[in-house]
Amino acid sequence: QVLLVESGGGLVQAGGSLRLSCVASGGSFTDYAAAWFRQVPGREREFVAIISGNGILTQYTDSVRGRFTISRDNAENTVYLQMDSLKSEDTATYYCALDPKYYNIRYAAGYWGQGTRVTVSS
Repeated sequence: QVLLVESGGGLVQAGGSLRLSCVASGGSFTDYAAAWFRQVPGREREFVAIISGNGILTQYTDSVRGRFTISRDNAENTVYLQMDSLKSEDTATYYCALDPKYYNIRYAAGYWGQGTRVTVSS
């Protein structure tokens, strides 16, 4: 069983930055692709970014490309989301997810964290 714990959320002004972290335990971390999603109450969960197990492949949703950077430290079993130039529309609860299949994770991830709240004030 893989457990995921996110941290790093908070309140930030528009234009500011935050770095989210997600620590995984209970599995072989490099066997899993990792992704970040976000959700606003009343709306569907939205894919944000994905990174392959070896860290070579990444993808981003259009609205964050150029502002957000996903990375991972496999020695620390941690995946990060560096968020720069934050906008009010980035306000959401952010979730970390892992799945063995890189091309599947954005549709049906196997493991999820509990979420961390990000609020961007305008």
